[in-house]
Amino acid sequence: MTPATRQEVLGLYRKILQIAKNWQSASGQIEETMKEKEYIRNEARTLFRKNKNVTDPKLIKQCIEECEARIEIGLHYNIPYPRPIHLPPMGLAHKQGRTLRHQEKLRKISKPIYLKSHDEIS
Repeated sequence: MTPATRQEVLGLYRKILQIAKNWQSASGQIEETMKEKEYIRNEARTLFRKNKNVTDPKLIKQCIEECEARIEIGLHYNIPYPRPIHLPPMGLAHKQGRTLRHQEKLRKISKPIYLKSHDEIS
């Protein structure tokens, strides 16, 4: 990891912690706000620790893009939780000779960037 990339990653981590510190839930209830703040901190801590040994530049870039996307979506919709994708379980059309494994591969490819790591830690 280059020093510039390291600084970018640490900056994102600090930004997330600052967002968690200033977070206000959409409902305005104190209990819900505290729960969402804790979720933001725990999610960031878990994902950053999980990816701390990543050395591949492409994978690092993908993780940074996912982090930035989740920050923007969370701030825009005022929801800290990842937004689910809206594909029915077997909603991809299949052609002759295509198997369930192929559909699962297509679903994985079609998953938005902000949900790539969500299923891995859930």
